[in-house]
Order: sequence, then C-alpha cells, then structure tokens
Amino acid sequence: MCIILFSYHQHPNYSLVLVSNRDEFYHRPTESAAFWSNAPDLLAGKDLQNQGTWLGITRTGRIAALTNFRDSDLENKEMLSRGWLVRDFLLGQADPEQYLYAIAEEKDQYNGFNLLVGDRQYLFYYSNRGNEIKRLEPGLYGLSNHLLNTDWPKVKNGKQNLQRVVESHTDISVEDLLDIAADANTYPDKELPQTGVSIEWERALAPLFISTPTYGTRASTALLVDKKGLVTFVEKSLVKYPGQWQIQEYQYQLQGN
Repeated sequence: MCIILFSYHQHPNYSLVLVSNRDEFYHRPTESAAFWSNAPDLLAGKDLQNQGTWLGITRTGRIAALTNFRDSDLENKEMLSRGWLVRDFLLGQADPEQYLYAIAEEKDQYNGFNLLVGDRQYLFYYSNRGNEIKRLEPGLYGLSNHLLNTDWPKVKNGKQNLQRVVESHTDISVEDLLDIAADANTYPDKELPQTGVSIEWERALAPLFISTPTYGTRASTALLVDKKGLVTFVEKSLVKYPGQWQIQEYQYQLQGN
C-alpha cells in the first residue's frame, strides 16, 4: 500500500475516517477484501504470494495498516514479508503498543516499513526507519512511502481533500472517500521527492492514484468507524488491467466494549 489518509477522533460522528490506496505490480496474486475463511473475524485483502495483508480490521475493532518505506538502495529480497506485520497483529491478542515494542526488537529483519496498529482505545504508529513508537493523538494524518506526515505533494493534497470532507459532511459517504483515492494529479519535478529511483519513476509514483503498464493502484479502500461502533468498509479493487474493477462492501457492528 502506498498511501493512507485518515482522520482520527476529529469528527463528531466518526472515531476513524480512512481512505487508502494499495499500489503493487499487476502480476502479484491477490485476493480482494473479505472475511478470511481461516479467521472469520478478520476483514482484509490477502497477498497470495506471502499470505499477508496491507490493511485490515477485525470484528472487535483491532485495526492495522502498512506502507513500504521507499528506499531502493536498501531493498533486500531475503527479508521477512512486511505483510505479516499487519496479519499477525490482527490475528493476535497483543496490546498494540506492546506489539510494536516486540516488532522494534526485530526491525532489521524487514525492509523499510510504516505500520499502524490499534484497537478501540488507541492507535499507534511505528517505522523501522524512524524507530520511534508513537501513540497518535486526535488529528489528520497522511502516510505514504516515507515517515508519517512527510509533506510529499500527494500526501499534502490528499490530507487537504480529506479535511474538506471531514469538515463539511455530517454523514461521510464512501463515495467521497473513494473520490479522494482516485486523484491522479501529477506534480512539477521540483516538488517531487528523491527516493533513489529514476526521475521517470518519481513522476509515475507521484499521483495518489498510480497507473503504469506494469504497476499501479490495485485497490482503493474507504473505512468508516462511527462513535457507536458501526464499521463501513468498501474496497474497489482492480480485477484486470486496464479498467476492470469490482467493489466489495461490508458493514457490521463491532463486538465487545
């Protein structure tokens, strides 16, 4: 996943408003979001190559999401799969903060990542590149392929668009969130980050919604959790490139306190 935009405890009706895009090579085998057959309380997509995931939420309100930290010089194919970080938290019972302390002890076994984990009480952020565990306060956040709230153009633009939706809507629609995810605006070269890839790839990866012949946005997700514990989860996923999409919609009430 390459971008996550979220408003946390800012809206009078929603504890979490989140929109995200997962960007990946089109040939990588993937299952669209569903409740897992071997873990029926877990709602997430699945990376069939390594059996992990990039974003998920459980029926009890455990939530986790991941982006890669883009640093092409440091990528090592022998490292553990980053998708396991999300999967293992969602399938486990560990306290979010304690889970991240355990991951921090193993941080060098993974390529660069950003990880969000939380429950109905707290939300935490950790990156093995920043190596600091943070409990997030209410606010608006953007996370792409650098540290949290790094001011890349698509992060800045996406946060502004999400803030407008949060401030102007009493009831937020998933359509408004998916419209944010569909933003394909490009940016001048002088505004682009320098992450170790060619300028051609920096341009291709600059939009919030990415589309190239081999790599691009595979799934857009809108997630709403209201103050009464009602979860709305909608994923728009690419079935076949170019242009063949499907939508999965789920809504359920969180279990427990």
